Amino acid sequence: MPIYLPESTVTSADTLTPRQIVAELDKYVVGQTNAKRAVAVALRNRMRRQKLPPELAEEVAPKNILMIGPTGVGKTEIARRLARLAQSPFIKVEASKFTEVGYVGRDVESMVRDLVELAVDMVREQRLVEVRGKAREHAEERLLDLLLPPARPAADAPDAAAAGEHAQRTREKFRDQLHAGRLDARVVEVEVRERSLPSFEVVTGSSIEEIDINVKDMLPGLFQGRPRKRRLKVPEALQHLSQEEEQKLVDMESVSRSAVERVEQAGIIFVDEIDKICGREGVQGPDVSREGVQRDILPIVEGTTVSTKHGMVRTDHILFIAAGAFHMAKPSDLIPELQGRFPIRVELEALGTDEFVRILTEPKGALVTQYMALLATEGLELVFETEAVQRIAEFATMVNERTENIGARRLHTVMEKLLDEVSFDAPDMLEQRVVMDGAYVDRMLVDIVKDEDLSRYIL
Repeated sequence: MPIYLPESTVTSADTLTPRQIVAELDKYVVGQTNAKRAVAVALRNRMRRQKLPPELAEEVAPKNILMIGPTGVGKTEIARRLARLAQSPFIKVEASKFTEVGYVGRDVESMVRDLVELAVDMVREQRLVEVRGKAREHAEERLLDLLLPPARPAADAPDAAAAGEHAQRTREKFRDQLHAGRLDARVVEVEVRERSLPSFEVVTGSSIEEIDINVKDMLPGLFQGRPRKRRLKVPEALQHLSQEEEQKLVDMESVSRSAVERVEQAGIIFVDEIDKICGREGVQGPDVSREGVQRDILPIVEGTTVSTKHGMVRTDHILFIAAGAFHMAKPSDLIPELQGRFPIRVELEALGTDEFVRILTEPKGALVTQYMALLATEGLELVFETEAVQRIAEFATMVNERTENIGARRLHTVMEKLLDEVSFDAPDMLEQRVVMDGAYVDRMLVDIVKDEDLSRYIL
């Protein structure tokens, strides 16, 4: 799971206007203005809610969003970039992975538990950054104790004070050498704990979450590991000791409380493939009840309390963004109660040649930029002419129209086929510059695109 930490270079999420949010999303996602506007307003409303009096803020429910559009047009990317922009805990789940209670499959509450775990990781990483300097100082002192064990002269010895001063001067010399890297080759003996899991199996009707909580409560020392000595070089020992000190300085109870609060107030859950759990009338057989899955998801979206190992989590103010292609179904096929929990509906448009040209060249980390950077590591300068980019976009559009429309993902298959020879031969090529023009693109792709049966398998 991705963990997004606050970046000092990014404008504070609290000050971003909807127009600025859309501008930020434009850097990564081409087109889809309506969807961007919807999520920008939803994010801004969340910020507005946090400035309301507590009694009124409690009444303001999040306006969940339902994105409707074919695959590969940017639904997931919009939600992911939004979460990164807001520095919020974000998780993506597939609705088709869940099953109705009583069947073998994932419990719908696991999406909230996963979100809490991710939030705990986010908060812990932030706290570790805050204590890193202090932890480094403590680790340095422990390492100096290993390098220069403190002497213990008798307190009533006549030269005790002089010996103490001499030991301190020696210690400072060692500290200077440590900072200068002159002790890097030395080896010290450090006590570490083995991380081994006990080999036993628990068979019970409880959920895995409850098993985890109960075992750790009953046997708190079981997962600690046995201490043992390891010989490490000074840099490795300093890193290990720093990590130990960081863990000591971070209060995990405080981390858990902050993580739960962050999930409740700023969490975002992206539920993909929600159209796959639309009920189909007249379908008979062993298929798991799709309507049952919807009814299990409903209380999570409406607002309920979920038990996690870090405490009880209320889902009343978590923002849910659902998405689906809705090829074989339509939003009205969802149960009415679930439809009502997604009041904002946005339809994403299919991508064409013009959008593909922009996707190839405009966003940060565009496909053309990626391939140029990859081959530059081999000392090869790859140049794409405007005509070549246009032809790549046209071929991708043509294949999408003739076969399945998988949106921008088609560009990946087209680009891989186009650069197959160059990527393979790059380490052995004598030329330092390769120019991609329209003729080269046609030579590599035109035969495959013309043969519809072949393009179904290759592109």
